[in-house]
Amino acid sequence: MLTEAKVHEILSGIKEPFLHKTLGDLNAIQEIKIKEEKNHVSVKVAIAKTGTAEQLQLQTQIVNVLKEAGVASVGLRFTDLPEEELNKHRAEAPLKEDRSLLSPNSKTTFIAIASGKGGVGKSTVSVNLAVSLARLGKKVGLIDADIYGFSVPDMMGITKRPVVRGERIIPVDRFGVKVISMGFFVEDNAPIIWRGPMLGKMLNSFFNEVEWGDIDYLLLDLPPGTGDVALDVHTMLPACKEIIVTTPHPTAAFVAARAGAMALRTEHEILGIIENMAYFESKKTGEKEYVFGKGGGDKLADELTTEVLGRLPLAQPDWNDYDFAPSVYQEDHEIGKIYHSIAEKVVTLLEKK
Repeated sequence: MLTEAKVHEILSGIKEPFLHKTLGDLNAIQEIKIKEEKNHVSVKVAIAKTGTAEQLQLQTQIVNVLKEAGVASVGLRFTDLPEEELNKHRAEAPLKEDRSLLSPNSKTTFIAIASGKGGVGKSTVSVNLAVSLARLGKKVGLIDADIYGFSVPDMMGITKRPVVRGERIIPVDRFGVKVISMGFFVEDNAPIIWRGPMLGKMLNSFFNEVEWGDIDYLLLDLPPGTGDVALDVHTMLPACKEIIVTTPHPTAAFVAARAGAMALRTEHEILGIIENMAYFESKKTGEKEYVFGKGGGDKLADELTTEVLGRLPLAQPDWNDYDFAPSVYQEDHEIGKIYHSIAEKVVTLLEKK
C-alpha cells in the first residue's frame, strides 16, 4: 500500500492545466487520506479554475496515475487555489489570445435547439440538422448542452474522445460536424450530480476553451424545459437564434410554448418550429397515420409568431454496420431529404438577416 508521502511524490509532478506549473510547485495537493483495508486513496487538489473540462481531464490523469501505482480506488475533491498563490504565478503565465466563440470578433451564428419537455426528439433533430448543414458546405459545430441527459455522442456513433492540445480542447469531428459533449468527460456513463453553478462553468468552458476554429454555425442541443442550463445559454448568448421542437400533440405544443416564451423574453429570435413524429407512413399502403394527432406545430407557430420549418415522420435511419450512427439519416433517406430542406430554409432565413 502506498504511503501519503509516496502519493504526494507521484502527484507532485503533474501539471496544473491553467498555470502550467506542477501541483508540487503550486502547493496544490492539500489533503491525502489512505484507507489501507480498502486500498483507497482520497485526495484534495486546488486548481486555478474548478468546474471546467480541464478539471475533468486532470481528474482522469490523477486517477490513472494512482491506479497504475497499485491503488484500487480513488476519491477526488477539487477546490480553488488561494488568491495569494494565484497572484504569485499569474504574472508568469502568458496571456491567452481570445479565440473564444463569445469574443466580439466571432462571426459564428448560434442556433439553440429547444423543447418544452423531453421525449420529443430534440437531440435527434439537433444531430441531423447539424449534419445537414454540413452537407450544404457549412462549417458546423454542435454542443451537447443537455449536460444531465447527454446523448449526442451515442446518436452520432462517436467512439473517440477529444484531445487536449496545449490549453485547448480539440472537438471530435463526425460527418463534418465538430462535436463536444459532457459525455466525453464522464467515465462509463456515470450520472452527473452537479448543481447549477458547476453546470454553468462547464458550459462556459465549452464556449471558451474548445478549439472550434472558423465555424459558420454552432448548434446547441439544450436540455428540455427552462432550467439552469437553458437559462445560462440565454444569458451567455444574447444574439442566439432558436428552433423549438415539438410533436403534434396539443400538450407537447402547450409545454413547448414555455421554451419559446423564455426565448422571446431574453430577446432570442425564434427561427421556427420543427414538428417531429408528425405522422407514421405505412410502407405497405402508403397511408399516413397521425399517431400523436394534428395541429400542435401550427398552433405553436401561431402563438410564437413564427413558421413551421418542417414536419418529420416516425421512421428509423438505415443503419450501417461499418459506420454505425443510430440516429443519423442518410442524405437519400426520405427523412434525410426533409432535414436537407429544413437546413436550406434555416440558411436562407439567416442569410436574410
